[in-house]
Amino acid sequence: VTLSITMVGIVAFWNGILEIGSRAGLVEQLSGKMRPILKFLFPDLPTDCEAARQISVNFIANILGLGWAATPAGLKAMKELEKVEEMRRKEKSTVRAAPKGTASNEMCTFLVVNISSLQLIPINMIAYRSQYGSAHPLAVAGPAFLATCVSTLAGVAVCRVMCRRKQYKSIKKDGWK
Repeated sequence: VTLSITMVGIVAFWNGILEIGSRAGLVEQLSGKMRPILKFLFPDLPTDCEAARQISVNFIANILGLGWAATPAGLKAMKELEKVEEMRRKEKSTVRAAPKGTASNEMCTFLVVNISSLQLIPINMIAYRSQYGSAHPLAVAGPAFLATCVSTLAGVAVCRVMCRRKQYKSIKKDGWK
């Protein structure tokens, strides 16, 4: 019960900080700074769409170690990515749309990067360690950052390989267009 009360306080505090940053325009500025990364991870995603904004908010929250604050933005990002796919299906865009009921390359990449949860500051772990009387609650920050860097890089590499493999198979099946 004591741990739950502590964690609720920490969650409320950081959700409030994230909301203040959003209202102050800080999230928009950080999203702008993330455009090159988003363009690399999601080359076919329009940079000015709502999905890109929600993905940015999700990544920012994860980097700050606010996984629970990242969840609503992640859910919104997936809904927006589905809207992008619907538009692609209707417009017959140059980017091949995923069949209905199938995750697009962007959805898969977002899910993998979100799950790997690159964290600069592991707030939850620091809070748990503080709550249970650790002499050095911040000692986990370096190893956690390194581990999440490795998992994120591995996830991005796998997504890239699978997307290229999928493109190769579709070219082989349908021919060059």
